[in-house]
Amino acid sequence: MHKYLLYISEDYSFKILRPLQEEILKRGGQAKWFVEGNNVNTNYFKEDEMVLSNVKDVIKYKPDVVLAPGNFVPSFIPGIKVKVFHGFLSNKRRKKDNVIYHFIIRDCFDVYCTQGPSSTLPFLELEKKHKTFEVIETGYCMMDPYFKDEKRKKQVNERPIVLFSSTFSPRMTKAPVLLETIKKLSKNTKWQWLVTFHPKMDKSIVDAYKAIQHDNLTFIETDNLVPYMEKADVMLADFSSMITEFILLNKPVVTFQNYNDMPYVLNVTKEEDIDKTIEKALTYPEEMMIEIKKFSDFTHPYTDGKSSTRLIDALEEKLNKNNFVDKKPLNIIRNLKARKELSYWSFN
Repeated sequence: MHKYLLYISEDYSFKILRPLQEEILKRGGQAKWFVEGNNVNTNYFKEDEMVLSNVKDVIKYKPDVVLAPGNFVPSFIPGIKVKVFHGFLSNKRRKKDNVIYHFIIRDCFDVYCTQGPSSTLPFLELEKKHKTFEVIETGYCMMDPYFKDEKRKKQVNERPIVLFSSTFSPRMTKAPVLLETIKKLSKNTKWQWLVTFHPKMDKSIVDAYKAIQHDNLTFIETDNLVPYMEKADVMLADFSSMITEFILLNKPVVTFQNYNDMPYVLNVTKEEDIDKTIEKALTYPEEMMIEIKKFSDFTHPYTDGKSSTRLIDALEEKLNKNNFVDKKPLNIIRNLKARKELSYWSFN
């Protein structure tokens, strides 16, 4: 069994990489964490988790594999670089060239572990084009906790729970627009409300929602949203990446002013229609649930809770055969920037 580095730069990485850490340790391997930047709340680390404090310690550790949910890993970090993604495929596009963010190749990964056909098929085309990496469909390790317990029963809430989530993008977030509406709706006690945002959400928006908390509305800040996702009955969102996670739990989503064509959600364009649309969603409309099934099968068909097992199996097999693609471009500018940010200038 080999040595793994869990390379993180945002709090959302914990829920993504911990199922992999569990799988690695279960097999007798080593797993150590490294934090890039200042966006990670290090209080989220558990006492038994091993954290390397600087790049020199990482170099000394000499990992065989680097697992990263983020978009970049410096080339001077040892090990095979593996992209495990920080969310599901969405239609968010880079403004300058209209390329979907999910499919931007930044020339620093040896392996992309995809989640299902919707991401695998385009990445296989990119693999043929670039010839610098390999694509392996494993399923998404982050979803394992949702499916581990096959006997888990859906919780029946005395009052339905609405989970509101919003993207952090200033261009796309609807959180500021919906503040007063959610404040008003939460005063009606027919539903309970939970609110959670992407870690990069503007602090002023976070503070505004924290300020309207009361007995029937709670703002959630955590490194593990699994219990809240399982607990909620319906999600209200805009372009949040959590939409896909929630749908994969076979639960309905109501979106607000989402211009993407998504037959598996109920979209509204007016605030006054949110109330009745949530009511409709809570009936689990048959037509929408059929579309949810189609979407789930195409996006993430794995419901066995063993995506982490498949991922580590695939990497261990390739490590033992030593047959990784090793043709990445030098990526000089990005790596120089990384050296500056990490204060690491040794070239040994």
